[in-house]
Amino acid sequence: MSKPKALIVWGGWDGHQPKEVAGIFEAVLAGEGFEVEVSDTLEAFEDGEKLKALDLIVPVWTMGKITGDQLKNVSAAVQSGVGLAGCHGGMCDSFRESVEWQFMTGGQWVSHPGNDGVEYVVNVTNTSSLLTDGIDDFTVSSEQYYMHVDPAVEVLATTRFPVAEGPHALNKAVDMPVAWTKRWGVGRVYYNSLGHQANIVDIPVVKEMMRRGFNWCAEGKAAAAGRDGGKHE
Repeated sequence: MSKPKALIVWGGWDGHQPKEVAGIFEAVLAGEGFEVEVSDTLEAFEDGEKLKALDLIVPVWTMGKITGDQLKNVSAAVQSGVGLAGCHGGMCDSFRESVEWQFMTGGQWVSHPGNDGVEYVVNVTNTSSLLTDGIDDFTVSSEQYYMHVDPAVEVLATTRFPVAEGPHALNKAVDMPVAWTKRWGVGRVYYNSLGHQANIVDIPVVKEMMRRGFNWCAEGKAAAAGRDGGKHE
């Protein structure tokens, strides 16, 4: 049986340590039996047929610009069943001018009140999902991300705002999604906003969440081919 194929594409703003995060993700995927290709250029998105032959795409790219053809190829691949999974430093703070990218991924970062070092609780909300089964609420010290989120996503974990002061603080308290899944065509999409830098991605519970997300997304291609509708487990 052939190994599932994953593509990691890293780059953009260096402050999110994309090379280091890509290295952590490569090790996780290799440990799960994936054949992993790693690229540091968006030119990796220019071969649409190659992308459709993958099982998983992992973007680790902050800000920057994606061309129309590159975006079209990624979108078409995911719609065909290829999984798409990533964290803050590379998926929902990518290509800020591209609303279609935001539509596909399910959200967009807009602020981190208090900046780095805010201590906050991540509340696991969907304990019935295989993606979160056995994972308890936990505390992190990092940037706490305020997101604009697609209401169609299935939320797996949240964090309560406000913690840090800011112009948002006089609004009512809100539970902001931290991790979610959604569909793009028959492709599975997984996002986890934890991941400001490599030290956060390397926290065991965060790495476990990403491991499960990678596998779940990659399994979607075969599930879609099996005509089971690719329903959430």
